Formats: sequence, structure tokens, C-alpha cells
Amino acid sequence: MTVDIEINSVKPLVSTSGLLKNSNNKLTQLIIVIICIALLITFFISLSLGSVSLTFTEIYQALSHEGAQINQVIIWDLRLPRILAAFVVGGALGTSGALLQGMLRNALATPFLLGISAGAGLVVVVLITLNVFLYMIPLASWLGAVLTTALVYSLARTGNGIGVERLILGGVAVSSLFGAIQTTLLLLSDDGRIQRALNWIVGSLNGRGWVELRLASPYIIVAIAFACLLARFVNVLNLGDDLAVGLGIPLGRSRLLIGGTATLLAAGAVSIAGLIGFVGLLVPHTMRFLFKSNDYRLLIPMSALGGAMVLSWADLLSRIGAVELPVGAVTALIGSPLFVWLLYKRSF
Repeated sequence: MTVDIEINSVKPLVSTSGLLKNSNNKLTQLIIVIICIALLITFFISLSLGSVSLTFTEIYQALSHEGAQINQVIIWDLRLPRILAAFVVGGALGTSGALLQGMLRNALATPFLLGISAGAGLVVVVLITLNVFLYMIPLASWLGAVLTTALVYSLARTGNGIGVERLILGGVAVSSLFGAIQTTLLLLSDDGRIQRALNWIVGSLNGRGWVELRLASPYIIVAIAFACLLARFVNVLNLGDDLAVGLGIPLGRSRLLIGGTATLLAAGAVSIAGLIGFVGLLVPHTMRFLFKSNDYRLLIPMSALGGAMVLSWADLLSRIGAVELPVGAVTALIGSPLFVWLLYKRSF
């Protein structure tokens, strides 16, 4: 009698657990499908809208190298490379933010926490102030971001590897120092050079073409794919150092790989569009809110798709008005209230 009661009481629990698991999987798959469809719709809306609106028939003809020549120029030379740049940059920033938030176990971690923005910004301001090697600004900004992050990592080294607290404090210290130097150089420059530097520092996709895409997008795509392979390590590191060591995860090497990948992604985004904030901070939190999950095997690829969509919409909003705004300003204007709303809806 006792055995029958125990077996009968267990069966409904097992069955209910299976139903909940299946329900969660179906909901997750539905959200993924919706995000992919929304990204595709965003692509065609971005092609359609602008200073000159085009119908979907005109877009199809232009993509097929048919129809009016002016429409082909608008699509192939102006809008298509700019939209693809928004996809690549947004995906890089979203992925980078997810990697850093998982590795550092810090909900406020962003791709620029490790001094990426400070290093890239300082190099660009120096080149613009001195009016030298201006054609090398994309490459120079990338090198500045990578070298600054390498400096921060060297400051964070301890006897046991790389300390999270030292990494964050080192990034804050280096960013403050470089920011002060950058501000001083801007104050000593003339108005024309200040305006040019500010346009780059705020972040913009205006004028981005196939050249920038060919230079940066291949290694950004490879880095995003590699970030997805690192998801298992991010999951373990997110649980704490003691558990990670107990499971045989080398802390120093893992943090170096994850942080290096995040740096390459953010530096690649900087080399194309300048300094764009809030995407790397907001998108991973939004994905956690949507999927109700902290599994980075899901969050990293979804943060890439979400970042691409967010930056595409921000770029679209920046260029449909009478005066084009820097896309970095739009992401900050939209991202701030959205992040406050997310903070209100859940605790991190």
C-alpha cells in the first residue's frame, strides 16, 4: 500500500515537470522565431525609409540592378552598406556586453568597461588634433582599444591569475586618465577639429560603406562565432570562482580568452562606427528578461541578434528626421529610459 501511494504521488510530479520543460522550450523557440522575423522586417523597413522613401517594388528592382539608376545608387551605395554596418556593429556590441557581464558577474559591465572607449577615443583625438594620418583613424582606433585593454589586463594580474576587482578598478583608472587627456586635447584644438572629433566620439554610421565593412566585418563575425563556443566557460565563471576551480576551469586563461574576445568585438565596432553606448549594456539584460534565463549558450547568440536589431532601429530613427542625429545619441536617449524600466521590472 505504501509503495503504491509513493509511486502514484511521484508520477504526476514527473509528468508536470516534463510539461513545464516542454512549455518553456516551445516559448523559447517562439521568441527566437519572433526575433529573427523582426530582424528581417527591420532590414526591409530600413531599406525603404530615409530622406527618399522607396516602395518594396523599387527596392526589389534596385537590388536586382533594374529600375531607376538613382534608386540603385541609394540602395547599393548608401543604405545597404549602412544597414549591414548597423547589424555588424550592434551584434558585436551586444555579444561583447553579454560576455563581460557573465565573466565579471557584474550587471553593469559594458564593452567599454575595460578602457576600450578611452583608448580608442584618445588615439582618434590625437590624430585629429595633430591633423595627421586621418585616413588611418579606423585602424588606429582599433589598435588603441586593444592596447589599452592589454594595459588594463596587465594591471589586473595577480599571483593566481587575473582578479575581477583589479580588472574593473584598472579599467576605471585608465579610462579616467585617458579621458582627462582627451578633454585637454579637445580644449586646445580649434573649433573645426573639435566638431570632427566629437562626431566620431559620439558614434555615427553616416557615410559608412563597403570599405569599412570589408575591413572589420570578417573578424567580427568570426569573433561572434567564437564567443558562442565560449558560452560554457562563461556559464561556469558566472557561478563563482570556487565552483569554477572545482570544475577544473582555469580562471586566468578563461578570463583572458573571454575578455580578449569581448575586446576584439568592441574594438571592431569602434573602428566602424565610433563610440556607441548602451547597446552592450541594455541588450543582454533585455534578453535575460525575455527568456527568463541566465544560460549564456542562449544569451550570447540572442544578444548578437538583439544588438543588431536595436542599433538598426536607432540608426533608422537618427536619419528619418529633418536633421540627422548621431546614432550614439539616439541609443543613449532610448536606452536610458528602457534600462530604468528593466530595473523596475526585475532586480539584477
